[in-house]
Amino acid sequence: MRLVVDLTRCQGYAQCAFLAPDVFSMRGNESLTYDAEPDDRQRDRILRAAAACPVQAILLDRLDGGAAPGGTAAVPTRARSTSTRPRVERIVIVGASLAGLRAAVTLRAEGFTGTLTVIGDERHAPYDRPPLSKHVLTGRVPAQRTSLPRTEGIDARWMLGSPAARLDIGAKEVVLADGRRVGYDRVLIATGVRARPWPNPTEAALDGVFVLRTRDDATVLRRRLGAEPRRVLVIGAGFTGSEIASDCCDLGIPVTVAERGPTPLVGALGGVIGATAARMQRKHGVDLRCGVTVTALEGDADGRLRRAKLSDGSVLDVDVAVAALGAIRNVEWLHDSGLAAGAWGVACDAGCRAFDVNGLVTDDVFVAGDVARFPHPIYDYQLLALEHWGNAVTQAEVAAHNMLSAETERWPHLSLPVFWSTQFGIEIKSVGVPTYADELVITQGALDGDGFVAAYGYQGRITAAVCFDQAKWLDFYARLIERRAAFPPDFHAVDQPDTLAPVSAEIPDQTLPSHVATVLVTGHQPSDRRATLVHGGEPSGGL
Repeated sequence: MRLVVDLTRCQGYAQCAFLAPDVFSMRGNESLTYDAEPDDRQRDRILRAAAACPVQAILLDRLDGGAAPGGTAAVPTRARSTSTRPRVERIVIVGASLAGLRAAVTLRAEGFTGTLTVIGDERHAPYDRPPLSKHVLTGRVPAQRTSLPRTEGIDARWMLGSPAARLDIGAKEVVLADGRRVGYDRVLIATGVRARPWPNPTEAALDGVFVLRTRDDATVLRRRLGAEPRRVLVIGAGFTGSEIASDCCDLGIPVTVAERGPTPLVGALGGVIGATAARMQRKHGVDLRCGVTVTALEGDADGRLRRAKLSDGSVLDVDVAVAALGAIRNVEWLHDSGLAAGAWGVACDAGCRAFDVNGLVTDDVFVAGDVARFPHPIYDYQLLALEHWGNAVTQAEVAAHNMLSAETERWPHLSLPVFWSTQFGIEIKSVGVPTYADELVITQGALDGDGFVAAYGYQGRITAAVCFDQAKWLDFYARLIERRAAFPPDFHAVDQPDTLAPVSAEIPDQTLPSHVATVLVTGHQPSDRRATLVHGGEPSGGL
């Protein structure tokens, strides 16, 4: 059987680890590890564990979305008139990962009976990416056991290992790299991102230089880590780089992390929380070097990595280097399509319909997942580009629904971003957009304690929250963000500090407009969420 845990929901209650300990395990207070493809002999235990999950975060290999035992999450649907439904007979999904799979499941659950084609550049069936840096590198879970559930029974034509090369909107065709053409009535772009490689091609080709994004990447890197290298160099201390450093510590491998910024995670969470992450890394033995860059990677006569030179003049003897430099959105195949596709992704409206280069909505082209760039009313309708597991799921559901719906029955994608990272036995979670802030305040716990919650604020309202091992409180903060609650917050909470003193969030390169949209967002399922503009006073400035 197959399963996946929605870790955006998981709050670390550990009922699954008690009821099915051979499948689920907990490290620290909230860090969950699980086998995504357990032996069928574990089925009864898994069903009991999933049913006991207080937040129903365990998704099993059922396609019908019904009341399956074990907490299979249903695809949200609602009654609608089929007489107004547009005529759609051929749908093509470009991208065979999480968003593409979820869209395919939703289309069938909503009654689509036409031809469904899923195109993917990798040869693998859809698999879950978060375990690659969280579980696979340490050997807890083999890379081949990360497949996503629900791939069987969709009745789709799977064209795997066949990357798309061009989108012909006029002819309504997707052109593959081998020249084949696939016609569509509606197409969903879900091509995601790829790892940014080390910029020097000669150095990147050295034996021992890696990136981590795909199952194949994880397989070869896991094999190299299993050979017990003398030292690993991780270039970049974002979430992926920090998780790789954590894996090395688990394996007992000396690891150096080189970060251009002042702290780890500074680009995502700001300098205050980044300083806490830095202390956590050093506490676990990471040789963390901030404010430096890697200027060169050097190999021996056989082309094997041997040394790295840093901008501070130091030289490291290393056998393995992992470039964790962020991601590149897969939009090159769209350059001549006429769509608004660029380095930040494909721009679309809140209903996931792609914009063309003139800013006009295209009614037959939809976007979902990491490659999408969409407006959110909570954040002044700025276009957000997110690489979040939960966003890929929810946006794919919205896109699939809207591909089949009349104008009056379409849903907006208004879910708040939720993200998690597991490192050094700590579960880090965020809701909202922490970089859309200028201040933060510790509302529960303490930065030097066992766990804490930090609320972020901008222009007098809460815009995000981040927690270390305190995931059960995030739903509360999500409701505050959606209600545009005041910042600094004025409430009594568990384990609240004596004073709520805001400090600078130390967000780098803050470029925010001065207009503020006041929005109320309600509901939890895509079918329930609607925004209502509340017109107040004059904006504080602008063009």
